[in-house]
Amino acid sequence: MLSDLIQQEILNKPIRHFLPGNISFDAWKNIEFFFDDLLKFNINNEEDLLNWLRYRSELEAAIEEEGAWRYIRTTINTKDEKAAASYNFFITEIEPHIAKFTDKLNRKLIQSTGFEPLSDKQGFNIYFRSVKNSLKLYREENVELHAKISSLSQTYGAITGAQYIEYNEQKLTMPQAAVYLKSTNRDIRELIYLKMTETRLKDADKLDNLFNELLKLRHQIALNAGYKNYRDYMFDALGRFDYTKEDCFKFHESIKTEILPVIKEFAIYRKKVLGYDVLKPWDVEVDIAGKNPLKPFKNSEDLIERSIRVFAKIYPYFGKCLAVMKEMKRLDLDSKDGKAPGGYNYPLYETVAPFIFMNAAGTQQDMITMMHEGGHAVHSFLSNNLELTAFKSTPSEIAELASMSMELMSMDYWDIFYPDKDDLKRAKLDQLEKILSILPWIAIVDKFQHWIYENPFHTIEQRNNKWKEILDEFSTGIIDYSGLEDALKKSWHKQLHIFEVPFYYIEYGMAQLGAIALWRNYLIDKDKTVKKYAEALSLGYTKSIPEIYNTAGINFDFTSNYVKDIAAFVSSQINKIKSS
Repeated sequence: MLSDLIQQEILNKPIRHFLPGNISFDAWKNIEFFFDDLLKFNINNEEDLLNWLRYRSELEAAIEEEGAWRYIRTTINTKDEKAAASYNFFITEIEPHIAKFTDKLNRKLIQSTGFEPLSDKQGFNIYFRSVKNSLKLYREENVELHAKISSLSQTYGAITGAQYIEYNEQKLTMPQAAVYLKSTNRDIRELIYLKMTETRLKDADKLDNLFNELLKLRHQIALNAGYKNYRDYMFDALGRFDYTKEDCFKFHESIKTEILPVIKEFAIYRKKVLGYDVLKPWDVEVDIAGKNPLKPFKNSEDLIERSIRVFAKIYPYFGKCLAVMKEMKRLDLDSKDGKAPGGYNYPLYETVAPFIFMNAAGTQQDMITMMHEGGHAVHSFLSNNLELTAFKSTPSEIAELASMSMELMSMDYWDIFYPDKDDLKRAKLDQLEKILSILPWIAIVDKFQHWIYENPFHTIEQRNNKWKEILDEFSTGIIDYSGLEDALKKSWHKQLHIFEVPFYYIEYGMAQLGAIALWRNYLIDKDKTVKKYAEALSLGYTKSIPEIYNTAGINFDFTSNYVKDIAAFVSSQINKIKSS
């Protein structure tokens, strides 16, 4: 057990001043009068406004945590009908009422005495900018549509969470099956790949029809708000104040011109070393030296124990954060039947310690995911002391910088997972190749979404063909997909972001570039870089994205020259490890 002193140091739980100790969220009437109190609250000066904001923040924290737990339970077990009903009730019967009151509270805020003076202060200027943006976007007729979308989005997790294959008289979830794609036996890899592909194709019609429903609703939301398409609406909804859609197009082009050639060299080298005449999609995960898959941990308990040790090596406070989460049972790591796909760190603003969800099956990628989500978790703890809940809710460009930087900084201590030097070398090379290899995929997903919402009346066939066209544009031409054309056209179904959180994906690419730049600084001066990293994360969202990147000691940049420089640095590190 951790000492009470350590828990107090890490948690620093907020004390309620506005809400009672217990609130029931089982009916809107139990919550409504708190919103009424805020609407009736007299604001006569700046201090009154600050108190009002603190009370509102307290209510927002309680509501967000309640919604978080209901969502978490549905993803842990998509077959749990009670959990699904509870979450669905919250998003259809509670959140629509909250949305309407939120608009009223925002209007009260900007009309209040003290609004203008506070607008010039750090943190409030960023928050108030978002409030004004929300007022511009809000339409009462969209409240019900958003609720429908939230409810429909659960369907994606239910469909994909139920997918499995049978192999060796075992029922394997998709994450568990994917482990076999690293097998040194090519026949096994092919068999597993084809089984996984066949399973996904069986659900293709369901997913296409689901997306059609989501697309229709999203387009209507955009029209209702006065936008010509959902892409333009989402750029404002996501608060993309620091870059434009044209910058995204430049990002796509920079990745294609500067990263794709490097990835092509990786593929050519892989094909040559494996000695294959043709490189197939089931050949991309196997170790090229013919070694068995890396096994960085035995089970989820072992994964968290080793992760705590790694984080403590980077900075003792980071290790304490994970240790507190373990003690509070804020980790659900194992892949199992009925569990939703993917992984996430969910902030919990009232009880402070966040929740990490993932689908571990004992692979190198699982370890990376733990480093990644652990970075998000540390971010949650570091920003906990900020005055308002709104200050703690960071855009993805900042949140993903926290997680991706942790992946790279942790590499110095991966001997905790890999005591064997050869395994350690393999793990590092695999990671560095993957952080570049993911960038074209990010560009593909983002470019595809721009087309989808610019052309909302397309057919399923046109959508699949466009996906294939963009895939070809960013292809190295080395991997042979002969006979898999139908599956390739549907491969976008694997990307949950397209279904559940549209346009939230390019941020991974932007943050990856920032994380590499931060890691470069880390290799020069570790203590200084960790200090600046922690300082940047402690800001939450009280400064602009470029300012927070600058605090971390890096630039928010994705121009061609910058991307070229980043690619060259990673390539040099790969060569250094190979020659060591």
